[in-house]
Formats: sequence, structure tokens, C-alpha cells
Amino acid sequence: MIILALDPGTTETAFVRWNGSRILEAEHWPNADIRQVLIGREYDAVACEMIASYGMAVGREVFETCVWIGRFVEVARAEARLVYRRDVKLHLCHSPRAKDANVRQALIDRLGAPGTKKNPGATYGMKSHLWAALAVAVYAFDTREARPQ
Repeated sequence: MIILALDPGTTETAFVRWNGSRILEAEHWPNADIRQVLIGREYDAVACEMIASYGMAVGREVFETCVWIGRFVEVARAEARLVYRRDVKLHLCHSPRAKDANVRQALIDRLGAPGTKKNPGATYGMKSHLWAALAVAVYAFDTREARPQ
């Protein structure tokens, strides 16, 4: 099974294709190009990080990101699963208070160190939003059977 996971943004989105044991592809592209990824890449399921405000005020960027999420879900060839960051943190770090650095470390603990250019590891080249997309992919893959129907 191949999961195509998205960490959406206002203008750019990170995506990771994950087969449950290794990263098949990890990129960060403009949103219009991500729509083409959803149309043209091979995958069995889509997982997209969803916005949650938890009572905090949000601005224009959050709503623009929500619009893009809707556009991505619309063109996906497989049912898109919306994944909340809190659930990802609980799954990988066992705490909703985990920070991005904790999530990154949990992924490194599971998949191995990034390594170097001469000796690349499983997560070599990952940075910034790619880590978030990978976390969504791992969560979606791990919990695919437990998902309510």
C-alpha cells in the first residue's frame, strides 16, 4: 500500500509517498503543482493534514490553506483521509504536547538517522515541512486498519 501524504500550506505543500517501510518520494512544491501530483502519481490512499484551531483565533492564511485542502481532496483518485496534527503527535510521541522536534526525533528513531551525502540514511534530505508530511504518512499507514468506517 502506498500512502500519499500532504502537509498543506497557503502557497506550497510538502508531500511524501510512503509504502510503510521507506520513503518513495518527498518533495515541496507550489499548490497548483500538487494537484497534478494527486492526478498523476501512483498511490492507494491520500492523507492530508487538516487544520484545527482549538479555540485560537486564526487568520487569512489558515482559511486559504483550508481552501487548498478542499481542492486537493477534490482531485484525489482515492478517498482522502484528513489527519489532525494532535493525533499524529499522540501516535508518534505519546503526547499531544510534543513539538516538531519531538516528532522528527520519533521518526528518526523509527526509520534511522538522515546520514550524510556520502552515506545517506532513510530520511536523508528531509527538512522542514517534509518531516510533517512524513509524520502524516506514517500515522495514516499505521492506523489504516483502525480507521472508523
